[in-house]
Amino acid sequence: MEQTVTYLSQQWRDEAEKRLKGEISPEKMKHLTSSVAYVYVGCPDGRDRYLYFKTTDGRFEQILVGEGDPPQSDFRVTGPYDIFAGLTQGKIKSQRALMSGKLRLKGNMVKALKLASLADRINKVLEKIPARY
Repeated sequence: MEQTVTYLSQQWRDEAEKRLKGEISPEKMKHLTSSVAYVYVGCPDGRDRYLYFKTTDGRFEQILVGEGDPPQSDFRVTGPYDIFAGLTQGKIKSQRALMSGKLRLKGNMVKALKLASLADRINKVLEKIPARY
């Protein structure tokens, strides 16, 4: 039986990296070179956290979790912890969350909406990680 990890912990990040690199090919990522920082406001412990992805030619180059300001990125998406947790669990679709105003985007909105399907593909992998939210 798989061990349950805390969402956004270092152990969760390590499992996310292993699964994303193993399950999503550069072809499935459309050989994308980009970066995105998700800023989680109001985590259960009262702190704000981030989840950062950087891809080069469709390969996951960097996956980071932390507190404070995330690394510079092409896109920055800010929103409540519970919305992001819902995305990661597959309960909410990325495009719907962006268009409804539940998440705030800094970056090119047109490009972000085109990439929303890739975000949902990533979340399909992440939702399989046994996690405490």
